[in-house]
Amino acid sequence: MQSCNSLDIQFTEDNSSTMEALRIVSTVAPPSLIRAQFSKPIFTLSFTHKRSNLTPFPKTKLNKFNAISPTFSTQPEAKTDTDTDTENLDHQGEKFDWFSHWYALSPVDDLDKRAPRAIKAMGLDVVVWWDKNENEWKVFDDRCPHRLAPLSEGRIDQWGRLQCVYHGWCFGGSGDCKFIPQAPRDGPAVHSSPKACVGVYPSTTQNRIVWFWPSTDPKYKDILAKKKPPYIPELDDPSYFDRTVMYTRDMPYGYEVLVENLVDPSHVPYSHAGIMPNASPPR
Repeated sequence: MQSCNSLDIQFTEDNSSTMEALRIVSTVAPPSLIRAQFSKPIFTLSFTHKRSNLTPFPKTKLNKFNAISPTFSTQPEAKTDTDTDTENLDHQGEKFDWFSHWYALSPVDDLDKRAPRAIKAMGLDVVVWWDKNENEWKVFDDRCPHRLAPLSEGRIDQWGRLQCVYHGWCFGGSGDCKFIPQAPRDGPAVHSSPKACVGVYPSTTQNRIVWFWPSTDPKYKDILAKKKPPYIPELDDPSYFDRTVMYTRDMPYGYEVLVENLVDPSHVPYSHAGIMPNASPPR
């Protein structure tokens, strides 16, 4: 330790001499001498853990997802208007199935019980025809299962069956094939094959309108018993609604153009002159 003191004195008196002395000591001092001089620690730090006087926190019985709060409650709370609005917003994010609803297909006044009528709705080609055996309007897929000819080009035969114009296949109100003219009468009943059936859409008549469910899936066969089309009582009230003005027109444009047209009443006296009441141009 005396050598260390002398080094400190030399460091204060002459820096160059001190550096030289350090080099001399570091090069000639044996490792055993260094270990002997510094075998004991100069000072020590105490890291002894002292127990706190605070009350220990009780161990929770929960193993996962522990939440500790003096104001937290697991009891269900009554729903507020804000909660209801939030739920409504959540439901708005659900996917809307366009093919799981009733759609108005045609006013009855536009249909002829003597002939089938072709209509395109929801991107589907359908045929509407009157089934006199069941006394109701039917909606079929507008293609014969034989060669895909449009059934709307066919006819209603004397037995009240929908007959294809191509090969004369005849279908009943349930979509089943009743008769194949080319099949041998004494042969197998090929007309009873499921492949000979035509697709049938659930349909009903309400408010003098033919409605249809745009799916031929058999699981929707009895959908009318579970879900009915929207009912508009005013359409069945002669004092409210003139029965002579219900009609449909097929226009080659989308609903956006139609909405723009309907909010523009100034065109009525000119575009509908002589057609709509009070449509005379001003003078």
